[in-house]
Amino acid sequence: MNIPQNLRYTESHEWAEDLGGGKARVGLTDHAQQSMGDIVFVNLPEAGDDVTAGERLADVESVKAASDVYSPLSGKVSAINEALLGDPAAINSNAYDAWLVELSDTGDSVTLLSAEEYEALVGEA
Repeated sequence: MNIPQNLRYTESHEWAEDLGGGKARVGLTDHAQQSMGDIVFVNLPEAGDDVTAGERLADVESVKAASDVYSPLSGKVSAINEALLGDPAAINSNAYDAWLVELSDTGDSVTLLSAEEYEALVGEA
């Protein structure tokens, strides 16, 4: 399973990448996309929306079920990955390139795990 060292992870299987300057990207982990199966739809927030750590950020639908995506960080949505709206299966192809949103003015976070901690978590699953 692919778990990049430079990212931080949540227990609910989202990742956050610190872009510096109070900005971050957020997406679903490789473990999440494998568990969901073929992703067929994504519903993303709008640029300018405020998000709160631990609260619903987006939702994705797979051939198996619909799942909520929770924000690992608080902040403002500065960009969405519009390519996913037309090709949600890109998450299945490469979960770490297929970011969902970019946040600015990031602040509070849920408990974020290191790659090693996340690997231990999903290894127990």
